[in-house]
Amino acid sequence: MQNQLLVSVIIPFLNEEKFLPETIASVLNQTYENWELLLIDDGSTNKSTHIAKQFTEDYPGKIFYLDHEGHANKGVCASRNLGVKHAKGNLIAFLDADDVWLPEKLEKQVTVFQQYPDLGLVAEGSTHWYSWNDPATEDLEIPVGSVYEKNQLLRLPEHQDKIFEPLELLYRLYPLSTAAAAGPCAWLLSKKAIERSGGFEESFIKEYQLYEDQAFLCKIYLREKVYLSSASNNLYRQRPGSVVQWVNEKGHYHKVRQYFLNWFENYLQYHNIYDPKLHRLLNRAFLPYRYPTWFYITRTLPEKLLQLSKKPFQKLRKILKRNGFLTKRPAHAPLNSFDAGL
Repeated sequence: MQNQLLVSVIIPFLNEEKFLPETIASVLNQTYENWELLLIDDGSTNKSTHIAKQFTEDYPGKIFYLDHEGHANKGVCASRNLGVKHAKGNLIAFLDADDVWLPEKLEKQVTVFQQYPDLGLVAEGSTHWYSWNDPATEDLEIPVGSVYEKNQLLRLPEHQDKIFEPLELLYRLYPLSTAAAAGPCAWLLSKKAIERSGGFEESFIKEYQLYEDQAFLCKIYLREKVYLSSASNNLYRQRPGSVVQWVNEKGHYHKVRQYFLNWFENYLQYHNIYDPKLHRLLNRAFLPYRYPTWFYITRTLPEKLLQLSKKPFQKLRKILKRNGFLTKRPAHAPLNSFDAGL
């Protein structure tokens, strides 16, 4: 039964000579063997092109090389769309050229599609991979649907290993809610679902690429059944120079987010999609951009006042600790008379 489903794996790359071999190796090491790999060159100018072509020579009929006309640089969305156009598989998996899959990633996700063939997407969490560069830094696994703030877990997923109907995940996950969405290396999609969605939005280039995956997911969430898995069989490499880091350092995050929100609003209007709950969430997301004064009064100011109200207690805690009232109890000391057996 396994061999009935061909998976087309699509890796777009641009000057990724350092990481591309490791990424490709993680596909070669999959326990699920019925796949083809399409390497999409987005105009590389270093050894990446040679590396990709060498893999196609080493694995003929299994790994394929493609680039844009004139070896142009068109962005990750256009590159993924090119891969989908040439894909022979009924299922499509995407992998960024610096990320890595664990060996059972495809096998576990294909099994879900075998059980529920009408799905559009199977998505899992990701392990934010820091230790590749610094073994002393702990990796952080973020389950899809969980809520984190400053790398601190605030809430675990409410539902996992479950099918969600169209629209449901727009209410629950980022970018209109706070729970973590799945990144591209964590997806497995039906090719028909991608075609129904119209594919990736090629206008999300340069800094706007930060939201290209969310724009695509929103189109999938609108139309398709989605299975959220409790698994995490991929390593999402954290490194300097990423789009996320660049956008935040330049202070462009809100510019990029507003661009996405405007695109999504226009997309819904163009396709005559109206859902009251979705409309309220979108309006809430627009609040800091369209009504900044009201947002400050109703959201920002109360949060600042709350933080100010905590400061006297924090100061008192420091004074008590400095004077020995909040020192840690020795491991052998009883908490109270009951602990002492009295």
